[in-house]
Amino acid sequence: MSIQTLQEGWFKAPVGAERAWIGIAFAWCMVMTVAMPYWHFYGKQNATGESYRVTPIEYTQRVAKFIETYQTGEISGFPIVEPPPGADAYLQAQMWKWTPVLKLKKGQSYRLHISSLDLNHGFSIQPVNMSFQVLPGYDHVLTLTPTSAGEFSIVCNEFCGIGHHLMTGRILVTE
Repeated sequence: MSIQTLQEGWFKAPVGAERAWIGIAFAWCMVMTVAMPYWHFYGKQNATGESYRVTPIEYTQRVAKFIETYQTGEISGFPIVEPPPGADAYLQAQMWKWTPVLKLKKGQSYRLHISSLDLNHGFSIQPVNMSFQVLPGYDHVLTLTPTSAGEFSIVCNEFCGIGHHLMTGRILVTE
């Protein structure tokens, strides 16, 4: 196959319905260009928080100290940790588990630190519509205020390997 020059008059300008559809597509692109930043700042749906660089070793040490300080029990080999209201809470993502199980109080705010030790993971609280990407090397800090009591599942919504379907955790919210 060889490269050939185009023949004279090959391009035909759009007319009629084709021109209308191009205009509609362009107008929709302009609407979305304005809507996305607006929704980020005023939609109250996107989690904007702080992020800090951290090594996996440093973060593991923080989580271990957090567990040692506030552990109240154990479920299936995972520590249950109940920090005081307003405190920093730590959650660690690692193939294929979330550690520890957090026990929080309804209506109280917590600074939730999340980091991954190995791969990119997704942090999603079910059945709440919350989703966040957790990257290794970063301590992501989110302000979390539970509004209802119950048991909430944490799932990884970013494929992280063969045991991805097992990567679940828990947040227990009490009155």
